[in-house]
Amino acid sequence: MIAGDRCTRACGFCAVATAKPFALEEDEPQRVAEAVRRMNLKHVVVTAVARDDLKDGGAVHFSRTIAAIREMDPQVIIEVLVPDFNGRDESLQAVANAAPHIFNHNVETVERLTPLVRSRAKYRLSLDVLRRIKKISPRLVTKSGVMLGLGETEPELFQTMDDLREAGCQVLTMGQYLRPSVQHLPVVEYIHPDRFAHYAEAARSKGFDHVSSGPLVRSSYHASDFHPVLR
Repeated sequence: MIAGDRCTRACGFCAVATAKPFALEEDEPQRVAEAVRRMNLKHVVVTAVARDDLKDGGAVHFSRTIAAIREMDPQVIIEVLVPDFNGRDESLQAVANAAPHIFNHNVETVERLTPLVRSRAKYRLSLDVLRRIKKISPRLVTKSGVMLGLGETEPELFQTMDDLREAGCQVLTMGQYLRPSVQHLPVVEYIHPDRFAHYAEAARSKGFDHVSSGPLVRSSYHASDFHPVLR
């Protein structure tokens, strides 16, 4: 996770601290690349807190980090898990120009629950981010994820799958929401593993290239199991 450990948003599911962030550390991209080298990683997921205090939402910092990793080892698969950048075209373009292999932006939940679950983020804006990044860079693999057990219904989940496919999303993760603390949203339901398997089958039938679905699945769960077609 880059760009600090203080988020400008306060989502109901997330344990990251909400506070005024510190300034970006200019040498962080190089330090991330060095960490990738030392750990001999072959698939890297780079994510960040939301940085609404920055004009570009931290997009250039993402771009510099991607570039540093690629300079260190051109063979590393680079996946980014980004905020919505408030929908700014120039921010999406900056990330696309750095050419990661996978662009992940999570819708997190179904449309009805979005105002309850997410802070500032909007369901339709997230879909638009995925749609627009695909238009900017058609060869970029797009990915998204949802948490289950927040009170969504099966028809709502299937509609979310359809909405993601319409936006060109290719990879989907589905996992059980777990409450970080009593201050966060309660778990409405614990989803049985058989239902996760059922949802995975439904998602594949809708055309997703790769689906990870299970109680322990998170955005980066076994990320390297999906192998994008390299340029």
